[in-house]
Amino acid sequence: MSRRDSTTGDTDERPPLEQVVAGVTTTLILLVAFGLLALDVAWFWIVFPVGFGGLLPAAVGIARYYRQFEASGADESAAGDDPVEALKNRYARGEIDEDEFEQRLDDLLGTDTETAGGEASAEPVERNTARE
Repeated sequence: MSRRDSTTGDTDERPPLEQVVAGVTTTLILLVAFGLLALDVAWFWIVFPVGFGGLLPAAVGIARYYRQFEASGADESAAGDDPVEALKNRYARGEIDEDEFEQRLDDLLGTDTETAGGEASAEPVERNTARE
């Protein structure tokens, strides 16, 4: 059951979460509605508008929210391993300005390094690789 993505050409072996949630929700709505019909309940028809008008859109919306939350969490956890990468991501998103970025980058890379004699060197550490 592979699906071909037309924009990237990648194949996805599992169906999207929204499709699974929609299928399960639709099945449950139909089972409840026809179960009530079989039990001769006069208001069985109420299940259709409530289920398809309220429950199904809510379930798909929650699935989409979960997928976006999961994707953003993966980005942050990948950047969380390297503090310089996390700092660059925060700067790219506009959470911090250039001055704060420079200050935190200096703190992370340690502009004053210890020399062999124990004195602090006034020469900054090479930062070109961190800015790329």
